[in-house]
Amino acid sequence: MRSGRRGGLAAVAGALVLTGGCAAQGTGVAGVSTKAPPTAAVASPSVTATIPQPTPQPQAAADKQDPVRVPPPKLSKYSYVFPVKGCRVTYQRKLLVLPKTTIWAAKGCAFVAPIGGVVDEVNAQNKWRPSVDSGPTREGRFVTIVGDDGVRYLGGHLDEITEGIRPGVRVRAGQTLGTVGNSGNARDTAPNLYFAISWKTGPKYWWVRRGMVNPWNYLDAWLNGNPTLSPREETLALRARLGETPRCTVQCSARKAPKPEPSPPPEDETVTQWWPPPP
Repeated sequence: MRSGRRGGLAAVAGALVLTGGCAAQGTGVAGVSTKAPPTAAVASPSVTATIPQPTPQPQAAADKQDPVRVPPPKLSKYSYVFPVKGCRVTYQRKLLVLPKTTIWAAKGCAFVAPIGGVVDEVNAQNKWRPSVDSGPTREGRFVTIVGDDGVRYLGGHLDEITEGIRPGVRVRAGQTLGTVGNSGNARDTAPNLYFAISWKTGPKYWWVRRGMVNPWNYLDAWLNGNPTLSPREETLALRARLGETPRCTVQCSARKAPKPEPSPPPEDETVTQWWPPPP
């Protein structure tokens, strides 16, 4: 009886000891402490490496591309080339006596067909003589073609005619017809090409052949701008207005060589000419 009471008191005492220990650690749920466990201090590593600067990015490839070139508008169904090939040229851009132009280029430069067509006239002999200055021979050696556009083109003052170029022969644009020279009445000038635009007529109407339409706007376009600028409409309109064989109005007659000027008087003789003459 006494031993059983003593055992109960011992159990109660043990329970109190356990309860006190838990209270000393802080109360929590299911014996878990409410205080956070101590955290160990972690040392931050020191950075000693050099941070590289950002590398500049190359420009986008699109920034280096050339701008897109827009082709010139197509002004006709025909395509032309400049009538002198492979040489430096200069030429007139204004009317001087006749509606034609002088294209200055080195002797031997190629005169080429400005458009595909058929050879119309060929003069391989330089028949011009200064004592006569006949109109039909002033261009010296020359070739004309009638292009696929219906327009006639003349290249004169040639040094040579290309072998095989004769009336009726089919030629393509850019094909060599002859070489630049100074035949005809250009014999005392620098080499050049007499270039003219007209329409087909018979050989006796030589003044039509030597030029009816101002050519320089077309030459400008073919050389620098638009190879499809065509003289067809202007040429046909002028032919309709003037007729196919208009009469000659400028430099029509042959001219004999001028008489030589009289020699000046010797220095020890003086001639006084009064104007108006004395009464």
